Amino acid sequence: MPSEDIKSDNGRLIKMKMKGKMTRRNFMGPMALAGLSLPFSKLKFMPGKAEGKRIGIIGLDTSHSVAFTKSLNANVQNPMYDGFRIVAAHPQGSKDIVSSTERIPGYTEDVKKLGVEIVGSIQELLKKVDFVLLETNDGRLHLEQAIEVFKAGKTTFIDKPIAASLADAKAIFNEAEKYKVPIFSASSLRFSTGMQEIRQGKIGPVVGADTYSPMKFEKTHPDLFWYGIHGVEMLFTVMGTGCVSVQRTISEDQEVCTGVWADGRIGTFRGIKTGKQDYGGTAYGKTGIMHLGPYNGYDPLLVKIIDFFKTGIPPVEKAETLEIFAFMEAADKSKKKKGARVKIANIN
Repeated sequence: MPSEDIKSDNGRLIKMKMKGKMTRRNFMGPMALAGLSLPFSKLKFMPGKAEGKRIGIIGLDTSHSVAFTKSLNANVQNPMYDGFRIVAAHPQGSKDIVSSTERIPGYTEDVKKLGVEIVGSIQELLKKVDFVLLETNDGRLHLEQAIEVFKAGKTTFIDKPIAASLADAKAIFNEAEKYKVPIFSASSLRFSTGMQEIRQGKIGPVVGADTYSPMKFEKTHPDLFWYGIHGVEMLFTVMGTGCVSVQRTISEDQEVCTGVWADGRIGTFRGIKTGKQDYGGTAYGKTGIMHLGPYNGYDPLLVKIIDFFKTGIPPVEKAETLEIFAFMEAADKSKKKKGARVKIANIN
């Protein structure tokens, strides 16, 4: 385990000593594999009571909330999750995005069956948990919700999009720093097959990359924030920071956003609007070329979240998250300028 000798202090974790690194291979024991292979209907679920490992969810308007709860609250839990459990949830998510609001009743019943207590407010939730998953699908609400959590000093994962604007994303990080609360945000696609291996140098320095994902729109958010963010985050995972300009080309079926990095590298994101919907891409390195994917679900992200809760060390840097959002806002500005190249330095 990456965290050794952790003690609880009024529900908050204090790191005493850190060593080692948790990996999927280290902890995928036979018992865990047997449990994960059982059909959902055969698994039993029970709420967790262990002080120091209690997680609360804000927002039951996304399937992510149910997926995380299924993994963490299984009676035969994968050892990678180290006994952390979802113990409480506040259902309120988006107030006006129909595709989100209509999910809340069903997802609320789903997590109740998995042993989760439903509470009526964020304040009530914070009294019962040690860590928070801010899952509200609507990025417009995240700043207001996050500030409540930060004031309580709870380490927080904020699901994508971290906000519905670059300005709000910056404000969230500023508030987290003000209250000295560790946070991070990421798409689960960041941890798809091959992504981290490329980042760690499997094909040498990356000289370029092309990624793709579905591109569904939500009128309350900038175009790429709702679904395109998945492919954009894949692009930055392998390319890293340093993008200086974005140019967006639009057709009826697809869109391509071309980024140029300060060192001359080129990375593209292709948003798929019609036809087969999927996630993937290609990274070009000095010693090899590697396909990105396939997408392998939420568990790789959840492992990173639990590790983050234990260590307080974000697996994604603030600077990278903010540059992703600057890239997406620059793409919107390029659209308004009929495909003109937009400098990221001019986005604020």
